[in-house]
Amino acid sequence: MNTPAVVLTIAGSDSGAGAGIQADSRAIHALGAFACTALTALTAQNTRGVTAWLPTPPALLAAQIDAVLSDLPVAALKTGLLPGAPAIRAVAAALARHPRRLPLVVDPVIGSTSGTRFLDDASLRSLRRHLFPLATLITPNWPEAAALTGLPVTDAAEAETAALTLARSAGCAVLLKGGHSPDRARCVDLFVTPEGRLRRYSSSRLATPNTHGTGCTLSAAIAAGLARGLPLPAAIARARALLRHGLASHRSIRLGSGPGPAFLSIAKDKA
Repeated sequence: MNTPAVVLTIAGSDSGAGAGIQADSRAIHALGAFACTALTALTAQNTRGVTAWLPTPPALLAAQIDAVLSDLPVAALKTGLLPGAPAIRAVAAALARHPRRLPLVVDPVIGSTSGTRFLDDASLRSLRRHLFPLATLITPNWPEAAALTGLPVTDAAEAETAALTLARSAGCAVLLKGGHSPDRARCVDLFVTPEGRLRRYSSSRLATPNTHGTGCTLSAAIAAGLARGLPLPAAIARARALLRHGLASHRSIRLGSGPGPAFLSIAKDKA
């Protein structure tokens, strides 16, 4: 019998389904993998923003991870919203209880695009101390990279310095997403290794109202590629292509009165 590639996404629930667990699951399934979930928080949100949220008790969060890893053939992991240091420690401890080292994509969600902040400075220290040492790839945007490194990130040169600094301090690869760049013509994501190797993934900007959940989608799609055995650079390229095709193909769709969800198309070859 065939067994699908399984990805465990550890993230929050978005009641509007634009980001979080819901976006992760869509991306994972679009690339032919199977999504398992561990909920870190419940949020009340829509396309306009977050109106309320509640963290999952750390013990229950850890129990979800233990339940999945003890039974299902998980081939890669992804983390998104981790609401505070107790949640971060619970995730790291749960992963440590399962000795098989798996590819882990960490999307360091510090706050929502609409302004709700989930991680304070102590939580960022916990992220660096407990979770980054387990990571294969970290996928910050420019503001997140600035918060994690303490460096300004306002132009391409500063972005490169921050990406290199974060990769070296974390000891894993970093994909610094370029969506916050002032360049309105192109979006450049920087892939950096701890050894200082750098690769640029560049594409033209797309005019679309459907941008909610793009970061979640990208990181989950990368995890799906890793679960299916792709090398990290190829998994990143595949995930970017999936997201770009979805954004380009669904620009005429309107859902909600704020930024709509990043719609996806099922990948034809699912590879």
